[in-house]
Amino acid sequence: MWCHGDFHTGNLLATDRKITAVIDFGGLSIGDPANDLMMAFTLFSPGPRRTFRNTLQVDDPTWLRARAWALTTGLTAYTAYAATDPAIRKSTTRQISPLLKSDQPTRTSSHTFHVRKRFSG
Repeated sequence: MWCHGDFHTGNLLATDRKITAVIDFGGLSIGDPANDLMMAFTLFSPGPRRTFRNTLQVDDPTWLRARAWALTTGLTAYTAYAATDPAIRKSTTRQISPLLKSDQPTRTSSHTFHVRKRFSG
């Protein structure tokens, strides 16, 4: 399966609040479709996210991997840029925080606790 690999607001063009084009195919590769589904967690609020998932009929394991991709990219950008770029700090915190409020059963480790505490406010 072809994957764009870098869906975020900087790579989407919109007209009248509708996505009209996707740009920057530098990360194009064959891979896990969950990588591209992470946009559900980085771009959509909960209501549209449910509609997106239901429309695409995404199974639970793929959806969980998409959530993990979104968390990974958010944490990576945060650790790389938050100290020097307030806009990236704000947007990545907005991306990371809801992902740490799991609606699925997970194992809790001390690392997870510290990450949740940092982004929970």
